[in-house]
Amino acid sequence: MATRTAVAAAAAAAVSVAAGDGPGGDSRLDQAAAQWLRWDKNPKTLEMVKQMIADNNREELQKCFGSRMEFGTAGLRAAMGPGISQMNDLTIIQTSQGLCRYLEKNFSDIKKRGVVISFDARAHSSSGGSSKRFAQLAATAFISQGIPVYLFSNITPTPFVPYTVSHLNLCAGIMVTASHNPKQDNGYKVYWDNGAQIISPHDKGISQAIEENQEPWTKAWDDSIISNNPLLHDPYSTINNDYFEDLKKYCFHRNTNSSSTVKFVHTSVHGVGHDFVQSAFKAFDFVPPDAVAEQKAPDPDFPTVKYPNPEEGKGVLTLSFALAEKTQAKIVLANDPDADRLAVAEQQENGEWKVFSGNEMGALLGWWLFTNWKEKNQDRNQDGNALKDLYMLSSTVSSKILRAIALKEGFHFEETLTGFKWMGNRAKQLLEQGKTVLFAFEEAIGYMCCPFVLDKDGVSAAVICAELASFLATKNLSLAQQLKAIYIEYGYHITKASYFICHNQNIIKNLFENLRNYDGKNNYPKTCGKFEVSGVRDLTTGYDSSQPDKKAILPTSKSSQMITFTFTNGGVATMRTSGTEPKIKYYAELCVPPGNSDYEQLKKELDELVSAIEEYFFQPEKNKLQPKSE
Repeated sequence: MATRTAVAAAAAAAVSVAAGDGPGGDSRLDQAAAQWLRWDKNPKTLEMVKQMIADNNREELQKCFGSRMEFGTAGLRAAMGPGISQMNDLTIIQTSQGLCRYLEKNFSDIKKRGVVISFDARAHSSSGGSSKRFAQLAATAFISQGIPVYLFSNITPTPFVPYTVSHLNLCAGIMVTASHNPKQDNGYKVYWDNGAQIISPHDKGISQAIEENQEPWTKAWDDSIISNNPLLHDPYSTINNDYFEDLKKYCFHRNTNSSSTVKFVHTSVHGVGHDFVQSAFKAFDFVPPDAVAEQKAPDPDFPTVKYPNPEEGKGVLTLSFALAEKTQAKIVLANDPDADRLAVAEQQENGEWKVFSGNEMGALLGWWLFTNWKEKNQDRNQDGNALKDLYMLSSTVSSKILRAIALKEGFHFEETLTGFKWMGNRAKQLLEQGKTVLFAFEEAIGYMCCPFVLDKDGVSAAVICAELASFLATKNLSLAQQLKAIYIEYGYHITKASYFICHNQNIIKNLFENLRNYDGKNNYPKTCGKFEVSGVRDLTTGYDSSQPDKKAILPTSKSSQMITFTFTNGGVATMRTSGTEPKIKYYAELCVPPGNSDYEQLKKELDELVSAIEEYFFQPEKNKLQPKSE
């Protein structure tokens, strides 16, 4: 370990190198590090960078200063630590300054309306970063420019931010969270004034503004300016009240709920969800669920799970199952750490636990919300007119089950690109046209059951799922039995999704280019093993074989890879890269019309299709891909 004097001398040398006074490896890295030393006032990250320079640790300097975090439609997401490639006090200040300038350019009334900022419970002791600290620095940037800030005084679920933007008619919302990412990560998510996540071109505009506003403003580090500042408002108690008042409008069976004997277990997986799910149950007149004690309090170390992601299945739910066995609860509800997603499991008659996929819950919640809507709107819909204004949405990699229900029942179904930013923005457009958006979902256990939040919301989804389960119990039906009834009525939709891990961008690019030139140049595959391909849609290039002009209807993006194959047996498979993780994901579904109810045979056929896709399209051995570890 270098001494403090050596560290200081090395730091001075870095500054002199940056000024062009001497030799020094990669001068771009040295310049970036030297600039960091001038601007960073967080003693922990400052010391870390000084140490890297003293040790001449080129590898660490490259990791921290090689390239700036990219601000995309999902905002920022990266590990916490020093340097321009990570989440820390200085990069949060720079991001907030850029966002502030961009918003000023877009909203002449921003000093009247303001922005909302909230945060989860993440923290990183070695770099001194935490979601709360980042939220305060973001608030400081806006208040220093005379912009009102509604800064939550305590942790909230992510959906509270889009709710507050819409509810208080603000210009934008910021949520500091990394959702279900590993514990070292954090993120910065932005909502536009329509209450939905930003989409292009705002990401590019904000990114450009960050580049132009890197030097911290005079008051940037002085977060004391927000104390007792008339521009600072705490919306915590108002929003905590109003959100649950609005949620009550989606309770359809209050009497059933208050007398229900169905027992629930809830886990917030060391995140923010506990208090809010308890409140949601009270709003629906339920007895609150039993909470998993070890996971109830927010803990940035997520000590009881390998990954704090309930989407990973049974591993995350072990403690929930143990509590359920003890309390004789039949249903487990699990939120991810920022409570915008929901996993659901139900104990079957044989004692086994069934963890529902996002697609299965999408089918159940879509059916349930439509059933309640139909009952409530019987008078209004005698001529079918109300149905003409009714919509449900899902992303293109999610199950097509809502399409099948819509076809039979007569409402509209629309597909969007992957991610709630697309569904939220489309829902807002439809609502502005006087339409009713009943439900939207994505297979990654995200559900929008109440359009007063134009994003996925694990709090409302948890209590609406509880009401569904309690209602079914009065008919002696389980969730699994109702799911089967939906498939029998509307046709089986069996899905299977997984991913391969790949850290090499060139391998990923070549894998997709090989699919585009599979059988000679510009020829996509015509078969996959024994399965015949009947259609191809490539949303990277904009090609769609099913369209007369061969051009895709959905927006295309050259920066991410996404190809969908349709097969003659009713199978659909999409391969895509992840925006936030080093994964190549795939989603496969076999859709059959009502009447074909041999589930085991259909499942076998889907398994064979998936195996063929892995073998012929992914070629994991050749491409050195790491499979998902169960």
